[in-house]
Amino acid sequence: MRSEQGDRPARAKRLPRAVRERQILDAATAVFSQRGYHAASMDEVADVAGISKPMVYAYLGSKEELFAVCIKREAGRLVDAVGAVVDPELAPEEQLWRGVLAFFTFVGEYRDSWNVLHRQAGSEGQPFAVEIAEGRRRAITLIGALLAQAAVAEGVPEWFLGETEAMAAALVGAGESLADWWLDHPDESPRAMAARLMNLAWMGFGNLVNGRTWQPPTTPKADAAPA
Repeated sequence: MRSEQGDRPARAKRLPRAVRERQILDAATAVFSQRGYHAASMDEVADVAGISKPMVYAYLGSKEELFAVCIKREAGRLVDAVGAVVDPELAPEEQLWRGVLAFFTFVGEYRDSWNVLHRQAGSEGQPFAVEIAEGRRRAITLIGALLAQAAVAEGVPEWFLGETEAMAAALVGAGESLADWWLDHPDESPRAMAARLMNLAWMGFGNLVNGRTWQPPTTPKADAAPA
């Protein structure tokens, strides 16, 4: 772009640092999602962001550092989206439904974000394992607290409170796998995906919250006489 006063290029508009960083991260998330970490280039990130490559480095560092920040931001946005709809005044079933629906709504609206979080970051391993683990830990903590509140509200035995973290990890893992399946079946709606996970999860969690647990069948003694 040329200025009206001559052939000197017009200077890019100065933006607050937070706005510029968000602009770069939005561009980087899209490029990493479409190209993959290794094939993505800082030139393309700069081009999509509409700024120079030196500015990308100046604001967010190397490609590796930029990818790590993308993972951290997108994980935070996802957890915040789920946490924003949880209302402790609601019944446990309704709380979980709203959280699950918010999760799939986010994945549906921000598929690049989920692609970076789950497929791209997950396939790279180190040095991004810390960011991935932290995002998953935050999700498990949120869901675990929701399950614990539900258990207390229903007056279930105290032993169940020690199980909520493990149950939350199972639910987060199931949600991640189902969202990954959804990327390959994009015609499904967020509501349909959320209903699938609720049918899988709540039918079991609902029984647990109400104090009903499954027990393995009794194994007949080895020396029992044949019938």
